[in-house]
Amino acid sequence: MSPKSFQTASFIGVSAVGVAAMFLMPVLLDSFSLLQCTLFIAVAILAVSQAFLWGYVGILSFGQSAFFGLGGYAYAVGVINLGDSTGAIALSIIIPAAFAALLGYFMFYGRISDAYVGVITLTVTTILYALSNSTSGSQYRIGQAELGGFNGIPAIAPFNLPGQPDQWLDEAGTWYVSMGALLLVYILLRGLLATWFGRVIIAVRENETRAMLVGYDVRFYKLIGFAISGGIAGLGGCIYAAWGSFINPSVFALSMSAQAIVSVLVGGVGSLIGPILGAVLIQALINESGTQALIDPSLGLGIILVVFVVFVPQGLLPSISALARRLKPKRSTEQSAAGAALETTP
Repeated sequence: MSPKSFQTASFIGVSAVGVAAMFLMPVLLDSFSLLQCTLFIAVAILAVSQAFLWGYVGILSFGQSAFFGLGGYAYAVGVINLGDSTGAIALSIIIPAAFAALLGYFMFYGRISDAYVGVITLTVTTILYALSNSTSGSQYRIGQAELGGFNGIPAIAPFNLPGQPDQWLDEAGTWYVSMGALLLVYILLRGLLATWFGRVIIAVRENETRAMLVGYDVRFYKLIGFAISGGIAGLGGCIYAAWGSFINPSVFALSMSAQAIVSVLVGGVGSLIGPILGAVLIQALINESGTQALIDPSLGLGIILVVFVVFVPQGLLPSISALARRLKPKRSTEQSAAGAALETTP
């Protein structure tokens, strides 16, 4: 099978599995388990945003939780003021994407090196965390929505049917929207990477100087990729806020950015489906660690990071693929030898 045929087959296979999971999960799981799976989708979308930015655009952001948190707060403020989740969902994508575009403009057109990009994104999410913590009091409000400081914004309305604010979605409906959003993000990113624009950003990732010499404005392509990643992370924050009907400054915490990075490392850099699986695995381990008092969840996350960096540096999915490629020639050789033996047998 040619690489192009393999990519097409994998895309169809992953999409089919995703569609099957979207419709089967509400049938197989109870409401509580389905609610937990919706949380997995929120962190998986955050991981996909990090995977696209790091693995394909070539930018390692240490502050992806900034866009995740902005998306969550944008949804909360939007749904409180608008009374309809449809416009609030749009705001949760547009505002983080616009903020990422503004931040990216100053970084990339200011010719900031990649190392300082990581420092700046880390600093931005720290500033947003401190700023959101200092908004206690009724004077800190956007329209009808009080920001609440460290107490956060409670009683956030869940998703509703478009144009029908009184028709709130139950756990199954929220799952359909969330899983559908993840599938849509995956399909759109795969489609984007298959276009001319996608090939250019990969060329920029591989060699900025060469891409610049052949006439491409690498700053523009990095800026667009950064903005797309911010919008995707904001969508994850939106689902997170709707999932818990609550948002507070913890969404800007460094642990959220670290979780996204670890998810990509576990799943494999340069892949989209790998970080999704990595995010689900990491969040499941965090949920499980919350039921015991032996190991702190942050310490456990650090241990997982060290283990994968040392023993599985390529991530799970690339390592499995590499193992399959090594085994395939061996099996082919064994089959050829067996066939030759049968032919020579009288």
